[in-house]
Amino acid sequence: MRDLIIIGSGPAGLTAAIYAARADLKPLVIEGLQPGGQLTITTEVENFPGFPEGIQGPELMDRMRQQAMKFGSEHLYELVTRVDFSRRPFQVWTGDVKHEARSIIVATGASARWLGMESEKRLQGRGVSACATCDGFFFRDMKVAVVGGGDSAVEEATFLTRFAREVVIVHRRNELRASPVMRERAAGDPKVSFLWDSVPEEILGDDVVTGMKVRNVKTGEVSTVPLDGVFMAIGHTPNTEVFKGQLDLDGKGYVKVDRMTSTNVEGVFACGDVVDTRYRQAISAAGWGCMAALDVQHWLAAQKK
Repeated sequence: MRDLIIIGSGPAGLTAAIYAARADLKPLVIEGLQPGGQLTITTEVENFPGFPEGIQGPELMDRMRQQAMKFGSEHLYELVTRVDFSRRPFQVWTGDVKHEARSIIVATGASARWLGMESEKRLQGRGVSACATCDGFFFRDMKVAVVGGGDSAVEEATFLTRFAREVVIVHRRNELRASPVMRERAAGDPKVSFLWDSVPEEILGDDVVTGMKVRNVKTGEVSTVPLDGVFMAIGHTPNTEVFKGQLDLDGKGYVKVDRMTSTNVEGVFACGDVVDTRYRQAISAAGWGCMAALDVQHWLAAQKK
């Protein structure tokens, strides 16, 4: 029987582990299929406070993990396959192994949607990204493409105009799905151009992105666009499949919480990108992880009274 199990090991989960371990809760962190979360596929992180020279994403997450372990967290490199939050103690399974705890923190994050191309995966961190806020700085005076047509795609494109000399929005339809305000913003920006009725076929480049092959969905014509970077903006998928029927989720699958970190199940808390539909930054996820750990401490203390 444990006081706390933390499901997930990105900035939210590991920050929660640091705070919980320092409070002598001896948390078990079940790290999942991608220990360290999305930052492990990010090369240079330049916007995390305390690292003026920048730091590699995997190194940052390893430092967080070491810090949590220093204070007594235990880490299990397994995937949670089933949970039962209908009774206490809460039950969490990794395969056939059952773990029990008085409280739970869900910090499983959200995964950027990708097109599934081999070249896309191979060039991630080498010109292919799903976060303009994270990586836009590296494309100063370059030409980049944003794949997508919703509000998030226009937001990414607009942000990238601060750095890039040209931003091409590649969209499979002949008009944006974004809201009218966002459409007007994109159309009125001299740095933004459009490739309508087009879908990516292949991202070109060996070590870095040099261009992209796109296919016109109406004519079938394939053309090559010279580029320095490609940003995917086709949405995110919260990693909440295992919690369906256990926790209240919104229409997009994100865990619902109150204004802090409490879910609809007393004793189960959630933090980071699994609840965040707006910011999706390492630092905001880390702050949310701190909040969840403090909420757990207060809740556990109240149970003992």
